[in-house]
Amino acid sequence: MQFRYKKITVKIGSNVLAKADGTLNVARIAHLVDQIAFLHKNGVEVVLVSSGAVAAGRAVLEPSKKTDAVSKRQMWAALGQVKLISRYSDFFSEHGLVCAQVLTTKENFSDRGHYLNMKNCIATLLDNKVIPIVNENDTISVTELMFTDNDELSGLIASMVNSEALIILTNVNGVYSTHPQDKNAELIQKIGLEQHPPEVVANGSQSTFGRGGMLTKLRIAKKVAGDGIGVHVANGTTENVLIRLLDREKDVEHTYFVPNQKTSSDIKKWIGYSDDFAKGQVVINQGAFKALNSEKAVSLLPVGVVKLIREFKKGDLIKIVDESGVVVGIGKAQYGSDKMKQEMDSEKQKPLVHYDYLYMENKK
Repeated sequence: MQFRYKKITVKIGSNVLAKADGTLNVARIAHLVDQIAFLHKNGVEVVLVSSGAVAAGRAVLEPSKKTDAVSKRQMWAALGQVKLISRYSDFFSEHGLVCAQVLTTKENFSDRGHYLNMKNCIATLLDNKVIPIVNENDTISVTELMFTDNDELSGLIASMVNSEALIILTNVNGVYSTHPQDKNAELIQKIGLEQHPPEVVANGSQSTFGRGGMLTKLRIAKKVAGDGIGVHVANGTTENVLIRLLDREKDVEHTYFVPNQKTSSDIKKWIGYSDDFAKGQVVINQGAFKALNSEKAVSLLPVGVVKLIREFKKGDLIKIVDESGVVVGIGKAQYGSDKMKQEMDSEKQKPLVHYDYLYMENKK
């Protein structure tokens, strides 16, 4: 059997793993584990990003007294993580395989050192033939520092471990031309880097048990594909969906996001997913915008900056916005905002953001 990829990240959504009443669909978990085990034994490295903990915890216990939404979520996550990882461990054991739990928070990605530690941990697990199962640690996450949902986390993990593909399993066949329940809805089988899917698909309802929806999937899929990683959005309830997606001789209805042929460096990938932790913000003119988005390796010079929105220090991440206020990039400052005027007046300006530490959102 010829597989398309040798290294993949698989994200399984809450609506795939949970029944309507919130209890775990044990049979489906077992079937997905069977597929991952088959791929693993045939030389495919798999990193699993799994939702379902909060849904599992909700089925275990209801709060005995009035509790705020964040506290409920923390309690359900704590209860559900035990139940969820226990199921995975038991099912992988039946195949003679070992899995490991990797819990993280969005804040863990704000520091380059923490990021590299996590990357090393997952790499070590893979080297030892262990299946890493990653999830957000909802027991300690707070609202303003939560991932949008596990789609966002899976995109970051796929980028971090240099996967060849990200497979997002949800409860529909992919991205549609309109709401999937519309009788005129058509499945969009392929989306290129330059394509913009119909905005109506972004208005679909979010997951019953999760936080996200198709809008998040679209945004993350486009970003991951832009980094050179193929993205497949498929129905996790379809029989043998993972094996069929990877088998070159078989097919399954789904949406494929065509990856960029140019891949970003590891440091640029980390910067690209760290916009929530940017300290400063600058506005650039149209000339700088065109230069930074050209095929050439161009750094951001002070001459291209027309306005300073938020101050920053040397080494801080800064958001780069165009004159209409749209964030177009993020980069690491080579010096603080207090040195900007001095550099602007200099005959030979030093880059504010060097090309090696600059991530442009839509650069192809």
